[in-house]
Amino acid sequence: MSEAAAMTETGRGRRRTLVGTVISVKMDKTAVVSVERRRPHPLYRKIVRTTKHYKAHDPHNEAVLGDVVRIEETRPISKDKHWRISQTLTRGNVADIAPRDIGVPEEAILTPTPPPAPVSQPAAETEASPAASVPEDDAGPSGPDIAAEATAAEADEAKDAEEGKDA
Repeated sequence: MSEAAAMTETGRGRRRTLVGTVISVKMDKTAVVSVERRRPHPLYRKIVRTTKHYKAHDPHNEAVLGDVVRIEETRPISKDKHWRISQTLTRGNVADIAPRDIGVPEEAILTPTPPPAPVSQPAAETEASPAASVPEDDAGPSGPDIAAEATAAEADEAKDAEEGKDA
């Protein structure tokens, strides 16, 4: 939302108007409106976004969370309220109840469910699978670590056999 610094000419004089988003409607007859302002930094010329919250008078509690509204400056209504909602530009559709308030487990909120694992096909159907190259009589586990252990064991047996012949 950019600041709409348009001045409205009324019978009482100039009134500033701003366009913002309703972020809270928890108070009676009051809506908190967040107005975003974009302007270049004076030295670096980068566009800087600043937001400010205004409490705006909503006499009929018609504002809904997420509404884009135009607020207009008015006389002080209370300590913090000096604005009123003059027009609703877009109706919001933001949920005002958090998922944990309606009983959704924390695990479902924090971690998304992973996609289901693909179904593995039998080794006989795959052509170049490592399981197909293992002989059927060797049903033990395979892998580089196990193969290294097997060769080391065979080497020890060969040494023992040679020592037995010498003695």
